[in-house]
Amino acid sequence: MIAITGGGTGGHLVIARAIKEELNNRGMKPIYIGSTAGQDKSWFEHDTGFEKTYFLESQGVVNKKGLHKLVTLFSIIRSAFTCKTLFKKHQIKYVFSVGGYSAAPASFGALLYGIPLYIHEQNAIQGKLNSLLRPFSKAFFSSYDKNAIETSYPVSEAFFKIRRVRTHLKTIIFLGGSQGASFINALAQKLAPLLHREGIAIIHQTGKKEFEAMKTFYEAEGIPADVFDFSKEIPNKLASADFAISRSGASTLWELCAASVPALFIPFPHAAANHQYFNAKMLADQNLALILEQSNEIDASSLLEQIKQIDLLHVSERLAQTIHAGGAKEIVDTLLQNPKKEKPC
Repeated sequence: MIAITGGGTGGHLVIARAIKEELNNRGMKPIYIGSTAGQDKSWFEHDTGFEKTYFLESQGVVNKKGLHKLVTLFSIIRSAFTCKTLFKKHQIKYVFSVGGYSAAPASFGALLYGIPLYIHEQNAIQGKLNSLLRPFSKAFFSSYDKNAIETSYPVSEAFFKIRRVRTHLKTIIFLGGSQGASFINALAQKLAPLLHREGIAIIHQTGKKEFEAMKTFYEAEGIPADVFDFSKEIPNKLASADFAISRSGASTLWELCAASVPALFIPFPHAAANHQYFNAKMLADQNLALILEQSNEIDASSLLEQIKQIDLLHVSERLAQTIHAGGAKEIVDTLLQNPKKEKPC
């Protein structure tokens, strides 16, 4: 039996889901150990792909100070001992961590009780917990780190199925994520009239908080747009898009690569260790993406001209070479067989 742990945010949880689905395809149901905080429960509480789900009272330590940090550390240690009971109950042989504060109890528990720990890092900049535990892990997976076990990023097959080469800028999609991104919504308001005048269609994921306001904006401007707050049909939305304006969380970035959608990335400036910037930089350094710093001083006309200068054919063809299907399979193969060793740093 395998335990999957970690989460807090969608970027971590999407990897946990991908590994769970691959195990399900092989007739195996793992257990999940997450946190009562963050998005863990909303994602997995009723997921029948898991044999059982557990949510412990773990929180992040990084931003805590003084007594609060000590209390949080004590809670993690106490929960690590709780995990011992869970490991024994389910006869856990391996623990697979996707990082985030949710992973701390089960990851430390695995090390305390001699259970092999496998870690996946989603971002170009390692999370603090992953950096701490990496030397003690059985295998460390990354799509960025040449010293780790390199695997293709686990992306749903749905994004590969809608992959196509883009040749003309007919439709732009704005992606703010399920939580929305106020800056991207504001930028869309500046760009939308220009796009409409040029006959460029608009698809816009607004997030729930600003959905009504953005819907009202498009109606007031007389601009037809596919506006939605959240959708489980993002692959279908991307299938129609020729270009994306998006945050650069790892999952979104690699989904765009899988679908071969060129993009302008606007990294969330408050992401831990500025990891969204470094995620996007990986593609920008290969001339496969644009990066825009979040700023109020943006000339919409100049930005649109910059986007129109992109060779969509060349970029979309090369994006297809950055990722291949089967990332989750590669990880599970290693998990269930004799793992490769990391390359020496």
